[in-house]
Amino acid sequence: MNTLSGRFLLLTVAFVMLAEVLIFVPSIARFRVDFLMLRLEKAQIASLSQLAAEDMLTPELEAELLANAGVYNVVLRRDEVRQLVLSSPIPEPISDTYDLRQTNPLQLIRDAIGTLADPRDQVIRVIGEPVQEAGVLIEITLQEGPLRRAMLDYGLRILVLSALISVVTAFLLFLAVRRLLVMPIKRVVRHMQAYAEAPEDARRVISPTAQVEELRLAEEALQSLQTQMIGALRQKERLAQLGGAVAKISHDLRNILTTAQLFADRIEGSVDPVVARSAPKLVHSISRAVSLCESTLTFGKAEEPPPRLTRLLLRPLVEEVIEGEGLSADSDVAVLIDVPPSLAIRADGEQLYRVLGNLVRNARQAIDAQGSGGTIEIAGGESEADWWIRIGDSGPGLPPRAREHLFAAFQGGARKGGTGLGLAIASELVRGHGGRLHLARSDAEGTEFVIHLPKQAEPSEH
Repeated sequence: MNTLSGRFLLLTVAFVMLAEVLIFVPSIARFRVDFLMLRLEKAQIASLSQLAAEDMLTPELEAELLANAGVYNVVLRRDEVRQLVLSSPIPEPISDTYDLRQTNPLQLIRDAIGTLADPRDQVIRVIGEPVQEAGVLIEITLQEGPLRRAMLDYGLRILVLSALISVVTAFLLFLAVRRLLVMPIKRVVRHMQAYAEAPEDARRVISPTAQVEELRLAEEALQSLQTQMIGALRQKERLAQLGGAVAKISHDLRNILTTAQLFADRIEGSVDPVVARSAPKLVHSISRAVSLCESTLTFGKAEEPPPRLTRLLLRPLVEEVIEGEGLSADSDVAVLIDVPPSLAIRADGEQLYRVLGNLVRNARQAIDAQGSGGTIEIAGGESEADWWIRIGDSGPGLPPRAREHLFAAFQGGARKGGTGLGLAIASELVRGHGGRLHLARSDAEGTEFVIHLPKQAEPSEH
């Protein structure tokens, strides 16, 4: 009985039997009272016959009347006079007296249980009220054995009937539960097993059909989970294919950039002052691109390499990002930098450059999209626990769909034609530093991101 339906069947039988027992106890007590009341009525009829004959009954007829009533003697009180109407020898002393005029349900149940539990055939006295107001009281003595046998016979019939009712009820409930609960649950399990064999097969996604509300909610949740899993697996496959293509492109791009780096090294020695000033920045940019290509080729996993933490000044890095994004004093997008010149942080300069570059690029594109110019503000500071960098813009804010999947690759893109990779990469690089990148606000007045980098060094750095 390890199945749900089997256990339910056993529980149903047990609870139905328990209910029958709770019904049986009061019913057997009621049967005992009815049995004794019937004896009182028969004894009253016999006594009235004696009174009507005015002592003319023969001993044989009196014995027949007592035998028919099932009692030894009858005492009837009429007009405040207690009279022994019918009598016969009592084989033994009276053991108990039961007054049916002053009883309560608990007393009746206790007396019934006592009668069933005591196997002795004793003589008892029963007192009751005569029917049809034919006197004040009637008292009889009788043998308790017939009463016990009648109660046992009645109880046996009740138990057999209860057992039959419980079996039929349990069987019907078993069929109902199997039809309404067990079979739908088994259907869900079969769908889960079939889906586990081929999780990319959209034909194996469950279609909710259950009539029970809770089961239907479970089927709808499973359907949603399976649909999301299929999308995630397909996206994972596309990312794997994209990774292979990026690795091939990075290999060829690295060769091209290496050649460009050689020519840039020659330009660095130019006598032209303008060229001489621009050449180091060009060489640095090309070197960064070559390093990125090499990192991509050695990547091999869907995660960034660990950062190489060093002490660096934040403001020069921010100014380099601004210049690298082509933001100048005469552009439509104004840049406000609020970073103390002496603020030094511990980070990987190349990775932090990519993080800030992605955030500044997104801010500039958001402002360009509204076509009326705007402002980008970059601020930095520190607290006792961490360094913080705030990047805000006066753009139109992020749409709701972009905010739902802000840091998910290929899902958080806010710009038409965007891939949604920028924020995903930035968030992963910040997490690699042990920090956190989060959206502080995004409304009609603009968007603001905040980077937190912890000051506590890793054990290897101490």
